[in-house]
Amino acid sequence: MEIRDATVEDAEAACQVTRRSIIDLCVADHRNDASVLALWLSNKTRENFAAWITHQGNSFLVAVEQGAIVGVGALTDVGEITLNYVSPDARFRGVSRALLAALESRARQQGNSRCTLTSTETAHLFYQDNGYIDDISSAPKFSASGHQMSKPLARVRAASV
Repeated sequence: MEIRDATVEDAEAACQVTRRSIIDLCVADHRNDASVLALWLSNKTRENFAAWITHQGNSFLVAVEQGAIVGVGALTDVGEITLNYVSPDARFRGVSRALLAALESRARQQGNSRCTLTSTETAHLFYQDNGYIDDISSAPKFSASGHQMSKPLARVRAASV
């Protein structure tokens, strides 16, 4: 698996991976409620993905296996992780964990000392297992529960010469 910066040409596939992940893997959050799902998916368009990929304040990464996008991650310049979705076909193969590590590395490179995110119910335990802690309970965007979370980022030490 390769993690790389997304290009505009990746917008359609990245959009489809994200939509499939939400529909198939986030049932605990949308509970198959058509109105909740419609709201959550409403901005998940190829056009929006192309804009997010090219936006100066974002780092937009994709995980690629055998030429196919299997994961999507995005980070703002202030260290907020805004996307971390995996294709249902690649679930439990380390894709989300690899994307998360790459997003955290990028956040460090940008000078951030911590990452923040709003977790779905589906991903809450995953983020806890990766060192994120609940900051405050808040009303989520798309479901009955959501988790504001953060993680301090360890500084990378320079090698001794």
